[in-house]
Amino acid sequence: MNQLTLQFKRLGKKKIKQLQITLDSKPETLKELIEACVRHEVRRYNEKHEGVTILPFLSPAEIQDQGETGKIVFGDTVNKTLAHEETAIENALLAHKDGLYLVFINDDEVNDLEAPLKLTEESIVSFLRMTFLSGAYW
Repeated sequence: MNQLTLQFKRLGKKKIKQLQITLDSKPETLKELIEACVRHEVRRYNEKHEGVTILPFLSPAEIQDQGETGKIVFGDTVNKTLAHEETAIENALLAHKDGLYLVFINDDEVNDLEAPLKLTEESIVSFLRMTFLSGAYW
């Protein structure tokens, strides 16, 4: 098992979401890393949507966390559609190719999907979502 620390950042936002995940195998390339992260998140998403809670409630910590984003919800979802793993992987790889997000490993940007990675349990993988501006100056 491989433990990794993931950070999710958005340009223009101060909040950094940090997540500890355990991968089934050690990714050797950026492509394998993206695929493993997407598989992990799809499993987590599907498990959350498959679970049925009879009486949902929020702990004070959950209320505090949700309050920081400006929206407090009980977690009931109307859409019960489960995510498809292969479709999600294809979308993630296409988004990387299109430059919608950047990947950094210990503050070093990684672009090449097939380049070998040197990951350790102390490595911090950061995904930076890019924000594109619309409009033009004339």
